[in-house]
Amino acid sequence: MAATNANFRSDYALARAMGLNRSTVTRVVAGVLQPGPAFIAGALTVLAPLRFEDLFEVVLDNPTEAELDRLRVQAGG
Repeated sequence: MAATNANFRSDYALARAMGLNRSTVTRVVAGVLQPGPAFIAGALTVLAPLRFEDLFEVVLDNPTEAELDRLRVQAGG
């Protein structure tokens, strides 16, 4: 996990650095809660130089064929 590699030894330490509640960080990390704008901004700030695409995976609920084609091109497939 990127947070561990950045020496954040607990969800509490990461949450404090991000300015969020520990429970929010714990739920996002566990996959129970989707990351919102504050979580994403906090993660990008405290885990720099990692980029959005290093930290998050975008999952489309109902992708259109055009979106799927774009993702295939980006993935090199």
